[in-house]
Amino acid sequence: MCSTSKSNSALMSRERYENLIRDVKKVKDQGKKAPYDYWLTKHYDVLKMQGVDKLIYPLTGDAEDIRFYISVDELFDVLCSIHQSVGHGGREKMMYEINRRYKNVTQNQVTAFIRCCEVCESKKSGAKKGIVVKPMIFKNFNTRSQLDLIDMQSQTDGEYKYIFVYQDHLTKFVTLRPLTSKRANEVAENLLDVFLTFGAPCVLQTDNGREFRNAVIDNLKQLWPELTIVHGKPRHSQSQGSVERANQDIENMLCCWMKDNSTTAWSKGLRFVQFMKNRSLHSGIKRSPYEAMFGVTPKVGLSDAPLPESVLCTLKTEEDLEMALEKVMSEGKENEVPSNINSVDCDSHLQGDDRSADMTCTVCDAPCSGLVCELCRTNITCCEVCEAPCSGLVCELCRKLENTKRKRDECVQSLEKQALKMRKKSDANFPNPDVGDTVRVQVPDVDRGKTDARSILACVIEKTEDGFYRLGTREGIINSLYARSQFALSHEQFVQLDEVPITSATISLRSVASSQATGNGQGFVRCHCMQKCINKRCLCVKNGIKCNSKCHGSNSCCNK
Repeated sequence: MCSTSKSNSALMSRERYENLIRDVKKVKDQGKKAPYDYWLTKHYDVLKMQGVDKLIYPLTGDAEDIRFYISVDELFDVLCSIHQSVGHGGREKMMYEINRRYKNVTQNQVTAFIRCCEVCESKKSGAKKGIVVKPMIFKNFNTRSQLDLIDMQSQTDGEYKYIFVYQDHLTKFVTLRPLTSKRANEVAENLLDVFLTFGAPCVLQTDNGREFRNAVIDNLKQLWPELTIVHGKPRHSQSQGSVERANQDIENMLCCWMKDNSTTAWSKGLRFVQFMKNRSLHSGIKRSPYEAMFGVTPKVGLSDAPLPESVLCTLKTEEDLEMALEKVMSEGKENEVPSNINSVDCDSHLQGDDRSADMTCTVCDAPCSGLVCELCRTNITCCEVCEAPCSGLVCELCRKLENTKRKRDECVQSLEKQALKMRKKSDANFPNPDVGDTVRVQVPDVDRGKTDARSILACVIEKTEDGFYRLGTREGIINSLYARSQFALSHEQFVQLDEVPITSATISLRSVASSQATGNGQGFVRCHCMQKCINKRCLCVKNGIKCNSKCHGSNSCCNK
């Protein structure tokens, strides 16, 4: 820092410090003669303390505190003393104290000192959110689905207190149901209704607790014995977070629907919100979930028909609709331009000797003359040129099937682009550490006392092929692997590789936290009782302590 400082920098070498003292004393003895002398006396003065000359900032009429200049060899001791006096406070606390006593200490120097403080580094919280480790991309519908519950207990609608949200990971198609409770059997019944409509996914993901997930799957297997399904990890980039982001959209849409319809019955509006959510554009897949699910745009009756609003209001029967469409078609034919862009030699698709035979179309049941769909090999009359590589005649059902497949392939491409964008942004904000870098691992509350550091400092000793990291501390090598989202990268090298004892035995994070703790290393105890904490089944009562604000939610308690 001293070698790169400018000539007018606040950072002083010892030689410059002594030269300034000599020059100030000389000006005081001989008087001001040159412009430099006036500048010097305006910014510097000398005060003798216990026989030692100290360089200070000149005192003005209203000044109360003496502010000293310090040299570079005194800087560390001054910063260390002030940093400890303010309880390892941050930059603002240190600068407030420094500005009262010293003149030439800058924010950059304070920031650099704090970054090198190992105690301050260990008291920081865990890794920031938003780190993308490995985005999950699935190429098929019903490979993975997410389930979440929106708590509406503060605004109940009769017996309904929760909103059931089910989303397919690929198509982002959501299904909403009102629930009276979040019991596993009620959730399983609604899941079964969805599964028997769209099919069951391979992996069902939810973050409502391991016991809840297991209970839901057990109830599903009781209702549907041949069902085989597993639950996924509760937290993963671009998976469970996707349905949680959808929850916010659902709540906003539901709020708007209730205001538009002047009602508080949100349970009735869920079906409308479900349709609105599925028909709107999704930024991840670049199309609506409905289009990704079914391969066609959603229709609202005749609202999408090529008819003016004045005509739609007069339609009552199917005959009225046919007459209106015939009128529109007849007007369109007058302006039609002949084209043979999609023309196909139909004779080449006739079945040899059966060209003149009477056949029935499998789509519309109308007589046909032997035209055959190239995909399903059935007789058709309703045919058009397929957009697939086969470039032949296909029936309407096969065309829609191919269109749906194409839409879902485009969804996969859009999700891959989104995942790449997320990964690049994450890598820019949260770079991957190299072997030997110091990282900060957060200690769980149950393993940390009130006066213990929030994190431990470790050193990266290995990076696996799967993208996980093995960490080592001065106490030993931690026995579990860590993903990038589970630790934060330190700015300085606090733990060196040669400080990590290389042995075959490993150590747990709890043991490391206990070794580095100032107390016993055990965090606070909290209970999850439902019976008022009246006996030793309560963890707090068993340990002889009072329940705190983090115990058992808002349930009543006799141990406070």
